[in-house]
Amino acid sequence: MHLKSAVIAAVLALSSALAGCSITGGPMQMFTNDYGARVDAGYQLPAIPIYKVDRKYQRQVVRYDTTEVPGTIIVDPQQKFLYFVMPDGKAMRYGIGVGREGFEWKGNARVALKREWPRWTPPREMIQRQPELTKYANGMDPGLSNPLGARALYLFNKGGDTGYRLHGTPEWNSIGKAMSSGCIRLMNQDIIDLYNRAEVGAKVIVL
Repeated sequence: MHLKSAVIAAVLALSSALAGCSITGGPMQMFTNDYGARVDAGYQLPAIPIYKVDRKYQRQVVRYDTTEVPGTIIVDPQQKFLYFVMPDGKAMRYGIGVGREGFEWKGNARVALKREWPRWTPPREMIQRQPELTKYANGMDPGLSNPLGARALYLFNKGGDTGYRLHGTPEWNSIGKAMSSGCIRLMNQDIIDLYNRAEVGAKVIVL
């Protein structure tokens, strides 16, 4: 009996190691009441009907054991979660929307720039796919309908600008889905929270 227990313990330990030493549990703290309307930089940010958003995609503190230092951002596209690593084996977890099939990406980057209510300039390739976006070739003004939402974190690697962003979205119902052109989107209230936590230079890992 003791031998069987020892074998089970060994298997569980190995499984944890193979999982990249990241273990999550139930929520330690929920922020369900933080999705109300607010005025932000002069913009009237509407409330999100958070009761329509799956509870697992609502902002929450969870257990998260990792060797990465606090301040690191880890994106799990498969589970549709973004983790902001905190001290003491914790992380702030946000629900995200990710790139649809053919637009996925993975790798390491760093937050090179942070912008509040950024302008959005569609990439040339996107304009070719969607000619109706030509009118925004020189950029779309910030606002409630801007695809980048209330905040954007610009990701660079050794090759320079990756073209990918962590950004807000007015389309709260896209969280938990794969429908973007590769960028990682969060609800506007969540990207504001992440923006206030993340530092320029922060490491970003997309699994």
